[in-house]
Amino acid sequence: MGSLLSGVSFKEPTTVEDCDSTWETDSEPEAAEPRRQEGVCAAAGGGEEPPEPPAADCRPGEPGDGAELTAKPKRSFYAARDLYKYRHQYPNFKDLRYQNDLCNLRFYKNKIPFKPDGVYIEEVLNKWKGDYEKLEHNHTYIQWLFPLREQGLNFYAKELTTYEIEEFKKTKEAIRRFLLAYKMMLEFFGIKLIDKTGNVARAANWQERFQHLNESQHNYLRITRILKSLGELGYESFKSPLVKFILQEALVEDTIPNIKQSALEYFVYTIRDRRERRKLLRFAQQHYTPSEHFIWGPPRRQKSEGSKASKKPASPVSIPNSHISKHKKPKEPKNTSASGSSAGKITEERKVEFTKNGEENDQDEQEVNCDAVRQNNSEKNSDTDTSQLSKSEEINDNSDRKEDASYSKKDDENMNNDSSLNCSRIILVICSCIYLYYI
Repeated sequence: MGSLLSGVSFKEPTTVEDCDSTWETDSEPEAAEPRRQEGVCAAAGGGEEPPEPPAADCRPGEPGDGAELTAKPKRSFYAARDLYKYRHQYPNFKDLRYQNDLCNLRFYKNKIPFKPDGVYIEEVLNKWKGDYEKLEHNHTYIQWLFPLREQGLNFYAKELTTYEIEEFKKTKEAIRRFLLAYKMMLEFFGIKLIDKTGNVARAANWQERFQHLNESQHNYLRITRILKSLGELGYESFKSPLVKFILQEALVEDTIPNIKQSALEYFVYTIRDRRERRKLLRFAQQHYTPSEHFIWGPPRRQKSEGSKASKKPASPVSIPNSHISKHKKPKEPKNTSASGSSAGKITEERKVEFTKNGEENDQDEQEVNCDAVRQNNSEKNSDTDTSQLSKSEEINDNSDRKEDASYSKKDDENMNNDSSLNCSRIILVICSCIYLYYI
């Protein structure tokens, strides 16, 4: 696997949410407590060598940190990224076939001792078993008993390779010793393996060992490594029963309360099956106190619905209306000018019709009389009279145009009534001349 991915570069996640895919395929509508927050401060229980070690005052349960016990916990980005790489088979990991010369497999075959102590696996399993002081204070054996594809604190230990993992699974002698090493460490923690499926229970010495486990938090790092190694060497199914047991003791029985943060931040996320992780997190959420501090559940879905509602565009009804009103206004003067021009043409045509009907003489006489009246009025009156005449002419012209426009509309509707309209126009012209005469 590593050799195939050696030439491919993967973009590493940059947030806790990018690292945690536990709830991506969850179809249940249940809502959780507030969304997880990214934090720099990590609880105890990470990998053997975290990229940036957490601050000492951020570890719950240590003396003098009572404020941290009551403060709301935060997700550690470094823990989330570490477990993300593990679950995704270490992207960007350069795996050479014989990089470590199969030293982990040869150690479990009892062919070489682990360094730097120079102790063989058979001696560890036979003489170190039950020696809790040695297992507690020696910090070099755990990397050899539970190898990983990542460097630990013991730089003499070599990382696993994918080829070595496959060879390890085929070697019955190595698998047998690996399970014995697992049982030895469980007993050290006060736990025993009860069947071949990975179920565990309290050991006979559980009270003493649980008290020690609750106080010596560096063992949380060891548990994380053991869980990872189980998954690498073919015992993925053993991890969920152990994590469930630890959560039960920490949250329900309250025998190892200091381990709950590491169990939720690290132990659960070593499990590659997201469905199993969801089961464990739902169980933990039911028993976690205070409940409002549980930050490992599914994110709230109301936020996504609210963001969709806020993105809705404004009502588009007013937009086309405004365009329509703007376009209607310039059309009105165009219609009036067109009607005025058409009315002028119609009046000219009507004058031609008057001449054809033999009424031109009467009209000419009336027009001459009107002109004479206008000239007499202009001579008798001053400039004020002429202004009045001009106003009256404008009024007369406007009235004539309005009348012509109205009659033009009626002519379009009733084309058969031309004779009656001609008579009415003659009467109107006579009346207008009489009006001008008396003015």
